[in-house]
Amino acid sequence: MTATETQTRNVGRGVNLKVLGPILALVVLVIVGAALNGNFLSAANITNVLSRSAFIGIIAVGMTFVITGGGLDLSVGSMAAFIAGLMILVMNAMLPMMGPGWPLVFVGMLTAMVAGTLAGFVNGFLITTMRIEAFIVTLGTMGIYRSLVTWLADGGTLSLDFGMRSVIRPIYFDGILGISWPIIVFALVAITGELVMRRAAFGRHAAAVGSNDQVARYSSVNVNRVRMLTYVFLGILVGVATIMYVPRLGSASPSTGVLWELEAIAAVIIGGTMLKGGFGRVWGTVIGVLILSLIDNILNLTDGVSPYLNGAIQGVIIILAVILQREKKAES
Repeated sequence: MTATETQTRNVGRGVNLKVLGPILALVVLVIVGAALNGNFLSAANITNVLSRSAFIGIIAVGMTFVITGGGLDLSVGSMAAFIAGLMILVMNAMLPMMGPGWPLVFVGMLTAMVAGTLAGFVNGFLITTMRIEAFIVTLGTMGIYRSLVTWLADGGTLSLDFGMRSVIRPIYFDGILGISWPIIVFALVAITGELVMRRAAFGRHAAAVGSNDQVARYSSVNVNRVRMLTYVFLGILVGVATIMYVPRLGSASPSTGVLWELEAIAAVIIGGTMLKGGFGRVWGTVIGVLILSLIDNILNLTDGVSPYLNGAIQGVIIILAVILQREKKAES
């Protein structure tokens, strides 16, 4: 066997491992969960896991594009909390004028989408036009959004009017054929994201920018525009996730969205997207979201490990995933 054939076989094995690794991890978690608790595979538990993972999943799809383009966003959890608080305040303020009903719900949805778009634009503008590091920008906006929602809530909780809660409740709890709306929206966002990443010019340009922005410029790719759009897209999806989230509790507080950024980044890295950019896959991110959700669910259903250690487990997973990515890169 020649050296070229050996190298080709090793590369093929690496590719297979990259593809099959997250899938095998998901299968193992399902088997472990089913073995530890008889209710793990019940329809009610599966629906609960998928519905609760939809918020992070929708955001993680947008995060996939940001990381693929060589960026990072630490502000998504705080952004979601601020958008949720703003959405509730607007609906409560407009309630005497419009009354409880779907027109007011649409006003709240529009508020969330506009706020998410603007928040993503601000992050993108500071990173691309002002040329500030993404880590610094999003770390700053994370603090800003968290402080704003704390200020709006006066340190407490912003609650949606009780009459509006019954109107908006079906967005989270209802659905089609037993499948809740958050699951349906997550699936649509994931499918759209995968098609854009694989088939659209924007997905290819994001990967090119993340791989080498100088080469991308020489290839007539508008680097700043592509990076800006990844952050705007992420902001829009944070707005969508917030629309799905608010009907669940009907409230927002300074603790809303805490560690969402960690979960979204962890899901993206587990799914095989390179942390330094240049390669991303949305379907892998979806599997990463499911893996994290199943870990959380297993911890809640068993007494082996405290569910309060979930954040620590996610941190360890991120570190291990990055180490594995470095080893695979060194081997190739």
